[in-house]
Amino acid sequence: MAHPTMFDEDDPYLARVREICLALPGAAEKISHGRPNFFTRKVFAIFGGSLKGDHFAPVARNALLFLPDASERAALLEHERFFVPAYVGTNGWLGLSFHVIGGVERVDWAEVAELVDASYRNTAPARLVRELDAGA
Repeated sequence: MAHPTMFDEDDPYLARVREICLALPGAAEKISHGRPNFFTRKVFAIFGGSLKGDHFAPVARNALLFLPDASERAALLEHERFFVPAYVGTNGWLGLSFHVIGGVERVDWAEVAELVDASYRNTAPARLVRELDAGA
């Protein structure tokens, strides 16, 4: 049985996340478990998620899930806009809640790009990371 779609294609947060993610070398998008996933060989960002025990929590449904550097994880969790998502959180992933931040204009999109960049570097093949660095 296929998962139901759990996002709105016209979501302005998704549009910005998609723009950031798909600008990276070798990045592509697929829908998995009802949500947009951005990947090279491995997934490096997911739009939307859930909390353990609450699959419909607003804080997670409208969020960016990413894999931060392990050394930064604890510091990020000190801020209310970050959370540990269900399923992938046990593997070190975090979520950035756009719901907590507020409107699209209030999001620090440079910070989002940095989080996506770190997650990409933690998951992408070395060849693609070199390509990213060569283009920077």
